[in-house]
Amino acid sequence: MQGDRTATLSAMAAPMVGMMQQIGIKEPDKAQVLVQEVVMPTLIAHYDELLDIQARGFATILGKDDLQAISTFYATPAGKRLAAAQPQLAQIQLAGLQQWMQSVGPEMQGKIVKAVQAHGWVTGGPAKPR
Repeated sequence: MQGDRTATLSAMAAPMVGMMQQIGIKEPDKAQVLVQEVVMPTLIAHYDELLDIQARGFATILGKDDLQAISTFYATPAGKRLAAAQPQLAQIQLAGLQQWMQSVGPEMQGKIVKAVQAHGWVTGGPAKPR
């Protein structure tokens, strides 16, 4: 289930540059240096811990027979292609989730405002006593 370790870790590099910028390293070249010198080596050193966490998570939901069947699938050419594509698929899914949330966000926000008003709540302040 580990997929392509190199592809997974490589896919993590770009978001880590963004994370460096969010914590205050605004210059992209400096953020990239920190990712290459500190972040990626740390993630690589601890990658097996991630796999262990994920394996334990899978085992809480799926039984031994299911896990063996999944493992058998991942040993096939199609399974290997799917494993190698996982980082790209995760990015596509995240982008789709963000796009979807942006499209439903205004509707949801309007409904939240109406629900807050219907309850007689004041946003940003203490709640009204009942």
